Amino acid sequence: MIMKKIVFAFFASISLFSVSIFAQTYAITNVKIVTVSGATIEKGTVVVRDGLIDAVGETAKIPADARVFNATGLTIYPGFFDSNTNLGLPQAPPPQPRGQGGGQAAQAAQPTSNSTYAVGLQPEVSAFEKIAATEASFEQQRNAGITTILTVSRDGIFNGQSAVLNLAGDSVAAMSVKPKFAQHITFTTLRTGQFPVSLLGTFAQLRQMFLDAQRLNDWKKSYATNPRGMKRPDADASLEALIPLLNREMPTVFNANSEREIIRSLDFAKEFNLKPIISGGFEAWKVAGHLKKQDAIVLLSLNFPKKTTANSAEADPESMETLRLRIETPKGAAKLTQAGVKFAFQSGGMQGLGDFFANANKTIENGLSKDNALKSMTLTSAEILGVSDRLGSIEVGKIANLVVTNGDIFSKDRAITHVFVDGKFYEQKAPPKPEEKKLTMPATGEMPKILQVAGTWSLTIDAPGQSLPVTLILTQQGDKVSGKMEAQQLGGSDIKSGLVTATNLTFDATVNFQGQSLDLSFSGKITGNQISGSVSTPMGAIPFSGVKNP
Repeated sequence: MIMKKIVFAFFASISLFSVSIFAQTYAITNVKIVTVSGATIEKGTVVVRDGLIDAVGETAKIPADARVFNATGLTIYPGFFDSNTNLGLPQAPPPQPRGQGGGQAAQAAQPTSNSTYAVGLQPEVSAFEKIAATEASFEQQRNAGITTILTVSRDGIFNGQSAVLNLAGDSVAAMSVKPKFAQHITFTTLRTGQFPVSLLGTFAQLRQMFLDAQRLNDWKKSYATNPRGMKRPDADASLEALIPLLNREMPTVFNANSEREIIRSLDFAKEFNLKPIISGGFEAWKVAGHLKKQDAIVLLSLNFPKKTTANSAEADPESMETLRLRIETPKGAAKLTQAGVKFAFQSGGMQGLGDFFANANKTIENGLSKDNALKSMTLTSAEILGVSDRLGSIEVGKIANLVVTNGDIFSKDRAITHVFVDGKFYEQKAPPKPEEKKLTMPATGEMPKILQVAGTWSLTIDAPGQSLPVTLILTQQGDKVSGKMEAQQLGGSDIKSGLVTATNLTFDATVNFQGQSLDLSFSGKITGNQISGSVSTPMGAIPFSGVKNP
């Protein structure tokens, strides 16, 4: 019954939008309007003109030049935010240990910088300047209702400066809402073998850089007042990038999940009078009082801990701490709300964006009101990111980021039927049909020819914003295929349900990505020693290609 509703909603949206999708003015009529900033309008009209919301209300006038979409029975929401991701950023090159991988080629591959600090300790790095994506790269996010993101690298101790993007536009500049939002810090070590190589060293290095930035800031102020007789300050881009943090002109985002990490982050922020934001925050509820006292904000991850222990008699049972974390994490949002701590939801690197709303619903089941859950991924996100004057609610004059659904956004049988980003309409596409894996007999009764695929294959998965290299090691018995799949980001996994025909190879694999179990289904067409096709994932299909190694 649920699938029937989803299929019906999809085909209904096709009939609704049979008009041209390139018009600049739209009128969505007879729709339930969840404004977020005000009262819900049970049946009204939203007019979009030149990328902005032109009119909202029960009696809103429909312009003569508007393309009218009759959305009877549907609900319209502001576009949803993912308030911390790394979408659109290229994959970081593998680390080169110090003293290894030298030579001109390796040196040429390293990013150029005049900083005196190692890669990973350069806070001046800007996500906006590194984004290498087009609006086509974000189709899966838009199809899930995500229209605005905060994106930043996950590499290094200083992850760099994050950017707020709308997921539409013919250039990165057109997508930009706020090119620089905050500085992001992760308490980790450098993977290159350079100092710091321990967490103790990381804290020492961070503290020293902030102290040096304080000194440079005072020096620059004195020199600007009267330079005569004073040595000019050095031009240090890395330390200068910390000055806006010290002046509380830019927030500092600390990636921290455990109670201990969060307390360390708050203590560090207090020492240097920073504006702290905690990203992740699985145990933020445990220190809600500290967060409130320091007026700290949380970008709360919806990538909840999942059971990863194998279901077998030989498997070790999960620890009480792990069990407690899985049980308590969905309760955290309600506890932060009770303590008056402001938070926004983020995906936390999850692969299946269906979990974004499903896990938001779990927070509702564990005490968070539906209104607060909705605000945390719309208006509250916009407020935290400093863009609530243009995004986050359905109001006249704001950017037309809109999502129309069949059913409540938190219901299990919801279906997203319409998405507008910056006033541009994106037609929802039908999910790809799974290819038949059964090998059939031809009419002559003879077995069809079967490709020989045993050996090693090198694949590239074109994930949004990055390319993932994958190695397949295949064995074959008739039309049955088995073997191993290996990838740096996904780890190793066994190949399941592998079948090969005269033209195609299909197989499944379950990988572990950042502690989460992820089911993948590969289907590719083979021509000679080359293969191309798509990977079905929980958030949609992703193209891949590859070649068989000699």
